[in-house]
Amino acid sequence: MKVLLPILKKYRREAVLAPLFKLVEALLELIVPLIMARLIDRGIAMGDRGYVLQQSALLLLLGAAGLGFSITAQYFAAKAAMRLGGELRHQLFTKVQELSFSQLDLFGADTLITRMTSDVNQVQSGVNMVLRLFLRSPFIVFGAMIMAFTIDVPSALIFAVAIPVIGAVVFWILLTTLPLYKKVQGRLDEIMTSTRENLTGVRVIRAFCQEENERQRYAERNAALFAEQIRVGRISGLMNPLTYVLINLAIVALIQTDAVRVNAGILATGQVVALLNYMSQILVELIKLANLIIQVTRAMACSDRVAAVLEVRCDMQDGSEDTAQVFAGEVADANGRKKAVEFRDVSLRYDAESGEALSHISFTAYAGDTIGIIGGTGSGKSSLVNLIPRFYDVTAGEVAVFGEDVRKLTLESLRAAIGIVLQKAELFQGSIADNLRWGKEDADSAAFWEALTVAQAKEYVETKPGTLDFHLEQNARNLSGGQKQRLTIARALMKKPEILILDDSASALDFATDAALRTAIRESAKDITCFIVSQRAASVQYADRILVLDNGQLVGSGTHEELLRDNRVYQEIYYSQFPKEA
Repeated sequence: MKVLLPILKKYRREAVLAPLFKLVEALLELIVPLIMARLIDRGIAMGDRGYVLQQSALLLLLGAAGLGFSITAQYFAAKAAMRLGGELRHQLFTKVQELSFSQLDLFGADTLITRMTSDVNQVQSGVNMVLRLFLRSPFIVFGAMIMAFTIDVPSALIFAVAIPVIGAVVFWILLTTLPLYKKVQGRLDEIMTSTRENLTGVRVIRAFCQEENERQRYAERNAALFAEQIRVGRISGLMNPLTYVLINLAIVALIQTDAVRVNAGILATGQVVALLNYMSQILVELIKLANLIIQVTRAMACSDRVAAVLEVRCDMQDGSEDTAQVFAGEVADANGRKKAVEFRDVSLRYDAESGEALSHISFTAYAGDTIGIIGGTGSGKSSLVNLIPRFYDVTAGEVAVFGEDVRKLTLESLRAAIGIVLQKAELFQGSIADNLRWGKEDADSAAFWEALTVAQAKEYVETKPGTLDFHLEQNARNLSGGQKQRLTIARALMKKPEILILDDSASALDFATDAALRTAIRESAKDITCFIVSQRAASVQYADRILVLDNGQLVGSGTHEELLRDNRVYQEIYYSQFPKEA
């Protein structure tokens, strides 16, 4: 609730008017049995046709007014709930954008999607029902009991006994089902994970003939969700029959008591009808309240899950210095060369329970250098380059960009000065030009073709219908792996970055295209400090300096010739790809 209330305050007019109009409608509904009693006792019993017509017209008027108030209340309740849902989604999306990579890894994409969709929808429905019924139902229940006291005190005592008993049943079901609904949403997360993995990895599943295993795994998770839903549904399902039984027992007691009092002349027939109407109103409202309790219980469980994301504080604090000021004030070293990137005894641990991904890494990359990073699978190559744009924070040591610790720089200015192409080529639905504009929004056609030429993508873009306006499907499914990689490289080059990071971004390219790409980058942007991460020795052998990683440690640094002569790890990698000379 502490997450929802600040949002509802923005729409306090709708949040106040919705229950207010519902209370007015409830008040009119409480008046109806009194009019019915007068109509029976004075109109029908005495044969006064005019009075009957007058009271009937009054009932129709009350019904029309109640309908108008109900529709108005529904409008304001729906408006407040929809706006709250939209605000919650916006806040969740904003929070996800603020979280560090470590925190995103902790939550996982599947549960974040579930919380942004299913959980928010449940909260939205719960708020809608609360605004309409949370005050109305108790108002009618207790109002009917008070009105019953105005008619006949002994009969009203039955109301006074029945209502607390029913309230205790409702409260017990509420306490029992609240933790169970949290488990249901957790099971839904598992279903989302399984569905997402199957959709994104459908080709791998079919390639390894794992369809039956995946069906079985999905069926098991679905069965677990089904079992949890059945369990909580059985308990929630007790709400209606229990309230029906208790209310009908109260009606039986009321009829038995009032029949004796009518025969004794203490009560009139119309008064008995009014008491039964009030008891029926209580029955209807308690059924509504029971459904409301179930919905609110689910909404509360879902709101806790949403709040768990919104209350997370980003563990990566933004710096205060701008990279432009750092670049302007940066002074060359004794040899007249500027230090572009410097790792000073850097270690990285992704979480407290895992081992070190990087251990005591130290090196310096100068402006204009091409740095190759090579090593076996899991050696820490991507972890190393991810520290430069500060996707993760170091556990120990310091990463400096142009002489300044990256933690002192603003994230926006730091990443604006760095072009990075990740291992997995990520493109977005839209035209080729739209994707390239991520690098520079106001770029013209000439800038697009320049970047595409350097990235070796011009040749295939020219053959596409509409060229730059060619529409990419979701995840660029209508491009090959190599085409996607070249397009992401062009997008990074559009930024004209000070530092360019190619994280195994040419793995789908043939050797000739890979070589042409590296040559074009070197010739077109001689001042760029370029980091090339690759498992191919051919991709890094012409770099100014090559860093060799093994199990998170820097085990070699030097030129291709130096490493091939002296470094065992580099020799193993190189000779596994090229025949060893005699």
